[in-house]
Amino acid sequence: MKRIYAWQRDLLLSLVRLVAGAYPVCHVPRAGETQQIYFSNHTSHIDTLAILAALPRSLRDSVRPVAARDYWNANALKRHIAQKLLNVVLIDRRREGDGDPLDPVRDALTKGHSVIIFPEGTRGTDALPQGFKSGLFHLASEFPGIALTPVYLENLQRIMPKGAIWPIPLICKVHFGAGEALRATDDKSAFLTRMRDAIVALAPSACSD
Repeated sequence: MKRIYAWQRDLLLSLVRLVAGAYPVCHVPRAGETQQIYFSNHTSHIDTLAILAALPRSLRDSVRPVAARDYWNANALKRHIAQKLLNVVLIDRRREGDGDPLDPVRDALTKGHSVIIFPEGTRGTDALPQGFKSGLFHLASEFPGIALTPVYLENLQRIMPKGAIWPIPLICKVHFGAGEALRATDDKSAFLTRMRDAIVALAPSACSD
């Protein structure tokens, strides 16, 4: 990443820390961490920024958020943030023709990047996640050597709820869990339920700082 864009990214993430806190707790990632698939609950437009803000600066260049193309291509500012600052993996939410929406994510993982995904597929309004779509299962099956790291975003459904334009200055904590993996005994349904439970287990009542 060019230095000027890295500087802009870190300034943006510093603003997120100022407004929302985005304090990392539990199994906080460290410099030199191996390739990861971070998967998280999804309640606001700043979820991705909160996770990136909670990561060590040394990891940010190698972590690519996965997000909807139609949202991040909506205007020039969003395109600049997505393409230049955050290096977003843009996906089409609807399958068109023979294309698979997960192909850009597979490409990023093949090239050695870590990714941030939101398995619910859309933003929710509750503190705990909705049921998961199948994408995480397919990625875990195809890339068994990559660690799966659950992330619970605390309070972001209050800081910037669905439909809000400006964030409310409250404190958000980013709870990182221990690495998960696909088990030989898992079918898709069991795996997705277990991964959702891994996020739920990180909620404040279950996670000691």
